[in-house]
Amino acid sequence: MKKSIVILLVHVYVCFGFYLPGLAPKNYCKQEHQLPSCQSTVTLYVNRLNTEESVIPYEYHHFDFCPIDETNSPVENLGQVVFGERIRPGPYKIDFLKEENCKVACTKTYQGGDSAAEKKLITIKKGISLNYLHHWIVDNMPVTWCYILENSKQYCSTGFPIGCLVRKDDTCPISIENSRVGNYYIFNHVDLVITYHSGDSEEWGASFGNKGGRIISVKVTPRSIDHKGTPKCDSKEPLSIPSATIPSGQTLDIMYTYSVQFKQDNSIKWSSRWDYILESMPHTSIQWFSILNSLVIVLFLSGMVAMILLRTLHKDIARYNQMDTGEDAQEEFGWKLVHGDIFRPPRKGMLLSVLLGSGVQVFCMTMVTLAFACLGFLSPANRGSLMTCAMVLFVLLGTPAGYISARVYKSFGGIKWKSNVILTSTLCPGVVFGLFFIMNLILWSKGSSGAVPFSTLIALLALWFGVSVPLTFAGAYIGFRKRPLEHPVRTNQIPRQIPDQSIYTQAIPGYFMGGVLPFGCIFIQLFFILNSIWSSQHTYYMFGFLFLVFLILVITCSETTILLCYFHLCAEDYHWWWRSFLTSGFTAGYLFVYCCHYFVTKLQIEDTASTFLYFGYTIIMVFLFFLLTGSIGFFSCFWFIRKIYSVVKVD
Repeated sequence: MKKSIVILLVHVYVCFGFYLPGLAPKNYCKQEHQLPSCQSTVTLYVNRLNTEESVIPYEYHHFDFCPIDETNSPVENLGQVVFGERIRPGPYKIDFLKEENCKVACTKTYQGGDSAAEKKLITIKKGISLNYLHHWIVDNMPVTWCYILENSKQYCSTGFPIGCLVRKDDTCPISIENSRVGNYYIFNHVDLVITYHSGDSEEWGASFGNKGGRIISVKVTPRSIDHKGTPKCDSKEPLSIPSATIPSGQTLDIMYTYSVQFKQDNSIKWSSRWDYILESMPHTSIQWFSILNSLVIVLFLSGMVAMILLRTLHKDIARYNQMDTGEDAQEEFGWKLVHGDIFRPPRKGMLLSVLLGSGVQVFCMTMVTLAFACLGFLSPANRGSLMTCAMVLFVLLGTPAGYISARVYKSFGGIKWKSNVILTSTLCPGVVFGLFFIMNLILWSKGSSGAVPFSTLIALLALWFGVSVPLTFAGAYIGFRKRPLEHPVRTNQIPRQIPDQSIYTQAIPGYFMGGVLPFGCIFIQLFFILNSIWSSQHTYYMFGFLFLVFLILVITCSETTILLCYFHLCAEDYHWWWRSFLTSGFTAGYLFVYCCHYFVTKLQIEDTASTFLYFGYTIIMVFLFFLLTGSIGFFSCFWFIRKIYSVVKVD
């Protein structure tokens, strides 16, 4: 019976197909053969422009290109709005299988002596000098600019420059004939090559046949052409924007033109159309090798730590529990001496419980988000879905945050439950939102597309106070109604004096040692994550490896914290509550140092606003990572201590 049901489900899946929302294939056909199942118009969308030399993105109309109709813009999800994506219909009109040759999109005229026109030209020249890139989209695919690298391999970038400033020691990414040093050249012409897969009657139905197809790639070649009033796309004379102001009485005309060519290629399936973009990323093979190498090393070290720890503990417990070997065998030493103080409540227990609640919230959010990403629900084709999923999950996971915070705080003997609930629901989210709001003010002042609209900020606050806070209160209510955690040993009334510690068992050296190994398993993957965030030409897609690295990070944080905690207990230091949290949480310190190194060595950011924005977003990321790793280390150590003190015989 079960086998029949499985076969039936498989047949249903094959017959009807399965596509994620917004990722279903779209069929195109000629206008004269238009059918209900296809469309003839190929809409080209323009996205915000960005650069590696600045963190501040701008909308398409900021640089005074051809006017666009923003009323028909597609609806953007929460993640796209927060990331500053502004997708608008472009000024280029394309019909399927209708080729265009040097078609005029618009002409912009700038009058000398006009302050408004001069201001627009200054904005364009500034964008050219900072290497701002266009980002276009056709059929939910990025329009790519492909060129040959020094190693004779083709690299396809998802953005192409708006122009080029010819410098003495620099060359333009696109060859410009008759160029002069110090001149600004705008790429006002684009050659679009649209490749499509025609399919057959069996795949798309007999009514569709060979009258259309599905788009599998769109490639662009930008050029600078001085049309001199009439469209001449075969001209070799580039269009130069003068570095000085236009003399009064003279004009500068910028004619934007485009050509469209269609190519049929049935060897590439629609489901594989992203492959040429992802496979052409630089150092892809090095990335795979480095990740595998890192995984092997970290797994080996983790196995060694676990083996040493288990063998040592086994001998200790066997020694403590032997009853018939004489009086000397019963003498207590090492970690057993502090059994009467090991569960003594820590100082600032309220703050620790709040951080742990938020850390569990971040941990659950990360696990579920990565799981969805590995299943393909959050692919690069589904723009903004990753950020949207993470934010919605963080809001909905307020219940476990409140529950964990309340349970831990109650086990510390705390009685200020109202303060605990309020701090859990507002402290850590308030820090993140406060930093985000400050950076949003800077983006607002710069007129950037990255500035989140006021209505979206109100929506975020509504999610916070209307959904997350009530869920946190509900979780805390359940947690406080539970009985306090029963510890395996009793706590003495008088605290035991801690002997002098060596430099290796002191707190601060322990923090530095505890963060090295966990950071070692993520720093290679971290490089590519930072590339995808701050570099406009890289797309992160290796979520399977990222999920494995995350699991190894959890294991490494747990084992490292347990090992160092055991050494501190053997030195008769029972202050483990905060130390277990900060030991693994110090991995975030190495993360911050690495982000600073990345900023200095990989980015070319010089302006103050972009520097402030970079480190502002970095602090948010480091803070959330601190909560994540700190909570992993604390609960691992908490389980370990309860385990070892529950198996030894204590009088």
